[in-house]
Amino acid sequence: MKRQFDRKLVLEDGSEYPGYAFGDKEAESVCELVFNTSMVGYQEILSDPTYTGQMVVMTYPLIGNYGISDDDYEAKTPTMGGFIVHEYNDLPSNFRYTKTLSEVMEENHIPGIEGVDTRKLTRVIREKGCIKALITNVNTDKEKALELIKNAPERHDTVACVSSKKKWYSRTANPKFNVVAVDLGIKLSVIRALNERNCNVTIVPYNTSAEAILSMNPDGIFLSNGPGSPEDILEVVDLVKSLKGKLPILAVDLGYELVALAYGAKVYKHKFGHRGANHPVKCAETGKIEITTQNHSYIVDRESIEKTDLKITHTNVIDGTVAGFKCENDKIYAVQYHPEVAKTYNDNGNMFDKFIEIMKEDSVNA
Repeated sequence: MKRQFDRKLVLEDGSEYPGYAFGDKEAESVCELVFNTSMVGYQEILSDPTYTGQMVVMTYPLIGNYGISDDDYEAKTPTMGGFIVHEYNDLPSNFRYTKTLSEVMEENHIPGIEGVDTRKLTRVIREKGCIKALITNVNTDKEKALELIKNAPERHDTVACVSSKKKWYSRTANPKFNVVAVDLGIKLSVIRALNERNCNVTIVPYNTSAEAILSMNPDGIFLSNGPGSPEDILEVVDLVKSLKGKLPILAVDLGYELVALAYGAKVYKHKFGHRGANHPVKCAETGKIEITTQNHSYIVDRESIEKTDLKITHTNVIDGTVAGFKCENDKIYAVQYHPEVAKTYNDNGNMFDKFIEIMKEDSVNA
């Protein structure tokens, strides 16, 4: 017997994509619609706080086939707005799995829809940009759906929602450095990457003052990834202005954008963003190519950054946008990708290793 459509995705242009429910089958969600080109890693995508307030279209056709593992979360509580896939598999084949993707989404009130032409949907996003969409019951009237989309408020509180509410610690054996990580929506894999490099990490809320951070006597500061526009958290721009030059700083993703603003560069929203695990980035200093994972909506304007004290270090090979910069005098390095999973030919140039070198040099010169 042929399955009957029970859910649909409605775009703000009025187009409709019927499909089948998984995850929370009753929830309605209005969010910005984005696409991700990763072939694996749907659990990490689901639980990445950077996707707060966004629905993700997966370009890879089969999702759910290896389930969810307790060890692979990027955040303990997923906050994504919705998952759109071509085919969902609810019978995982993986000895590590403890729950299905649908079960985790249902627990966290995240709607999903399968059976959608995700190739067509991806082309629509590339052509029209990151437009708003609604996941709803298949019987919902189109005019009502469009009214819900139109009246949905634009969110400016996403970092405040996902940032930790109090200071917490992640320590490691035989630590050599103490790092304060400003939590803008930090991923657990970032903290693990620092722990693996002999760093004790103190994670602090996004609105922690410079004085409070300096009182912890860190060897370096990490500015994390996170959701939303950098313009929504200008207090972190002021934080960067207060801290630059005093300690080594590594910034990624949203943190990268905030550092650019602190130096006077301009940031603008990209038409459809960079999301996925296959973005080639060229390092100007070595000439090597890094195959990076990216997840961001905003780009630092090249012309404006060239007028600051920042020096461009990395460029996206596909579209020529700026993907990294530094200020050696202020001991600041920043990249618009996630270095915990970046791969460079010959495995050179990982930014976390560079961060360790800078902290080591700074401690010697102190």
